[in-house]
Amino acid sequence: MNTKIKKYLPALIVLAIIVYSAVGLDYSEAKNISFPMIQSVIVGLFQPDWSFVYDGSGEDLVSLLLLTIGIAFLGTFIATFLAIPFTLLSAKNLWKSTGIVAKIGKFILNVLRAFPELVYAIIFVKMVGPGAFAGVLAIGAHQIGMLGKLYTEEMEGMDEKLVESMDAVGANFWQTMFFTRLPQLMPTYISLALNHFEIAVRSAATLGLVGAGGIGAPMIFAIQSRAWDKVGIILVGIIITVFVIDAVTGYIRKKLQ
Repeated sequence: MNTKIKKYLPALIVLAIIVYSAVGLDYSEAKNISFPMIQSVIVGLFQPDWSFVYDGSGEDLVSLLLLTIGIAFLGTFIATFLAIPFTLLSAKNLWKSTGIVAKIGKFILNVLRAFPELVYAIIFVKMVGPGAFAGVLAIGAHQIGMLGKLYTEEMEGMDEKLVESMDAVGANFWQTMFFTRLPQLMPTYISLALNHFEIAVRSAATLGLVGAGGIGAPMIFAIQSRAWDKVGIILVGIIITVFVIDAVTGYIRKKLQ
């Protein structure tokens, strides 16, 4: 194959995919665009309903955002610890003689993270009923797969010199794990967990759409009733919440470096 063709082949493939995707879309609904509706949406979003911020009912913006943060925190907290056993199962450097075990562990993690939180939320709402508990389970199940994958990659990529030194003085597997591997990896693991907590807050904000608690339920009701001023204040609350959490977790991650 010509050298120039090889050089530009990846870019040509990407371009072909973009063109195929654009051509394959159905644009027939574009004729239904209503500019007065767009105007009313934009005007409503920029005139937020400040009375919804807090009224003491437990169904106001502040209360529901705190519930959303709680769902994200508890789900990530559970996943942070449950991902470690899956990491021990999936890291190939821990199973040098029986590589099939690591492959099975990675397959399980692939399955867990294959489904988005919204799908898990629908399943858990049917299993345990609507509410925040279903949201916690949905976040936790998905985050186990995500954090487990990242933890495994860090475990497989760590410096093995200290481990070899421990082996040389007769340390067993668990001594090596608790006194060498985990202390070396723990700052990175905590940083990854904090990063996924931020992601979980964004995800938890939508889980209420299917009855899994949080701010999503009033947001979808407001959209359905075209109460754009209420949608506007909810979006403002989500943006501020995500910004504050990002700043706090970013500060903690810097301290861990």
